[in-house]
Amino acid sequence: MSEESAKEREILMVMRKVLAAIVKDTAPEHKALQHPLSEQTIQDIRACFGLITAREKELAELAGRIATERPYFTDEAPAATTVSISSIGRIEGQKEK
Repeated sequence: MSEESAKEREILMVMRKVLAAIVKDTAPEHKALQHPLSEQTIQDIRACFGLITAREKELAELAGRIATERPYFTDEAPAATTVSISSIGRIEGQKEK
């Protein structure tokens, strides 16, 4: 990845975080309350997220990476399981020689 595309990726990431923070900070506490942002502003923010996502995908493809980066929760179960090397090759119930 070139220095220029790395910088662009960093800018896109910061823009995504700032937009998400604005949405979070302006969201009403209860669904019964009206959102302080106009419907047009909300649509514009969604369009910005879409453009950011599209450009991030393009940069990933140009770099030869599959664009599978997705957010995850820290308490989410990992996709892979770690196995101890010492447990490999031993059948349960079999004694070591």
